[in-house]
Amino acid sequence: MDERSYADLVALCQFLPGPASSQVGMGVGIMRAGILGGIVSFIGFTLPSVLVLILFALLLKGNDMADTGWIHGLKIVAVAVVAHAIIGMAAKLTPDLKRKTIALLALVIMLIWQNVISQVVVIFLSAFVGFLLYKNEAADDQVRMKFPISRKSAVICLSSFFGLLIFLPILREISSLEWVALFDSFYRSGSLVFGGGHVVLPLLEREFVPTGWLTEEQFLAGYGAAQAVPGPLFTFAAYIGSVIDGWKGGLLATAAIFLPAFLLITGTLPFWDSLRRNPKIKGALMGVNAAVIGILIAAFYHPIWTSSVLGPTDFAFAAILFSMLVFWKLPPWIVVISGALGGFLTGMI
Repeated sequence: MDERSYADLVALCQFLPGPASSQVGMGVGIMRAGILGGIVSFIGFTLPSVLVLILFALLLKGNDMADTGWIHGLKIVAVAVVAHAIIGMAAKLTPDLKRKTIALLALVIMLIWQNVISQVVVIFLSAFVGFLLYKNEAADDQVRMKFPISRKSAVICLSSFFGLLIFLPILREISSLEWVALFDSFYRSGSLVFGGGHVVLPLLEREFVPTGWLTEEQFLAGYGAAQAVPGPLFTFAAYIGSVIDGWKGGLLATAAIFLPAFLLITGTLPFWDSLRRNPKIKGALMGVNAAVIGILIAAFYHPIWTSSVLGPTDFAFAAILFSMLVFWKLPPWIVVISGALGGFLTGMI
């Protein structure tokens, strides 16, 4: 690939919902060897972290370690990591007062109105507001590009994306099968994530913790562990699926949460030139990205902060881990190990 094509592919993946890094990998594979190339690229990019997180989930589940000190340390790691993510994303996604206001309203709605559909409503409302506020913004990229996917194949993929989004909840209600419910929850979570992998946290939390499929302690412990594993954060789904239904659940969760990303990248490649030149679509995306910040802050407060920072010692420990990540620029895996070790030591005091 030449540099221009790669940059345009990255821009497309930032435009779409889903894990941008994984979609770039899929896109590279598709441009090189078609749809099969995209599948192979996806497997190569995600399999290592998926296997590690499945093993971690099975170890945690088999030994009932959810209340141990090092698990609490991992939960405090999640505080530091999400705080860092929010600061970095807010600087890019809410640079002006209008987008800061959208983020604030999203935060207020998410905290006051907590149910399974609140995030979906916030995303669509923010898209509409962004469309109204930024519909006259000029497109800033006029370079044309081509992708080796026919428009017919693209339409099939896009139809499948929306069809599954509509059909899976219906099938879930009429079948009462657990694997259908799991697939539906992960598929919808993967379909509605804008702004980066951390945004999947509140979606997954609302799908699986209130329903009793796993506890907040299990959820946050896995999220902390996911920070130590190389690869896309979406592989956190493999951990959740494995806690619920063993390694088969982990593989099902991985396939379900990444499927929307694959269908979208394959379905939009031939239409990307016209999409990115449409200021109305660009404005709607700007509104959604601003709302993402509010959604993340709401998730940062609950469940992350409320279930992790239980006293002055936890707050001090979170501040140390945050400084290690932000000021000292240490790799995330070092911060995760430090969090687990610190939680183990403080738990013995």
